[in-house]
Amino acid sequence: MSPETFQGYAAIVAREFGIQLPPAKQALLESRLYRLLREDGPAAAYGTAENFLRALRQDATGRLLSILSEAITTHHTFFLREADHFAFYRDEVLPYLERTIRDGDIRTWCAACSTGQESYTLAMLLEDYFALRGSGWEKTLLATDLARDVLAFAREGIYPSPTVKDLPETWRRSYFHAVDAGHVQVVDAIRRQVLYRPFNLMTPAFPFRRPFHVIFCRNVMIYFDAPTRRQLVQKFADFLEPGGFLFSGHSEVIDRQAAPFFAYVMPSVYRKRADA
Repeated sequence: MSPETFQGYAAIVAREFGIQLPPAKQALLESRLYRLLREDGPAAAYGTAENFLRALRQDATGRLLSILSEAITTHHTFFLREADHFAFYRDEVLPYLERTIRDGDIRTWCAACSTGQESYTLAMLLEDYFALRGSGWEKTLLATDLARDVLAFAREGIYPSPTVKDLPETWRRSYFHAVDAGHVQVVDAIRRQVLYRPFNLMTPAFPFRRPFHVIFCRNVMIYFDAPTRRQLVQKFADFLEPGGFLFSGHSEVIDRQAAPFFAYVMPSVYRKRADA
């Protein structure tokens, strides 16, 4: 791949997805595109990175852009990743939501949900907490990602059995069932509590009708430059209820001077000020 071709891809990826591809990432992009163009899929017909780039620039449907997004995004996640976040969510956030939500509608957004482990962890925690508190609680949470293939995987909710071995025994018994000797599936009741939808965090105007009480967006902003991170954090502030919580990844730091609406709670947990 020539430097000019790489720069062409880097410009599209930055503009459409907010992800920065410095020159040091050229080899990574080449390997991802090589697989994409060799697999038996819709991109294989283009044969070379140069041909695919030309087609991307001419495509008005967004179909090729979606294919590119699935090639360049990383989907590394697991159940209870960064477990201190989930402990805080269980012990502090959920009791706060129970005390303060008057209509029973708990609005949670798991942004960049990848293959579903994070969103299902939240759904199981919600079920644990609210199952014995009556039927008046709406616990369905929104989970979004750029890549449609990982969303399809998440909806199925099927995972290798070893990936759940460290979960609480009560979860393994109540929230999973075996599908074969090596895999388990999230039970239907929990899968129904997660609404998976494609969504690009670079969308200029977010379409949500009501603000959320909790937003999880973890280990995504590390791929963005500082102006993009600031713009996204501002949008999160716009779509959080006063007193609502934002969880970011442990390797991501929010500039509090650039995000005055948020108060620091603990590492990678922020709260929208009640007077914001």
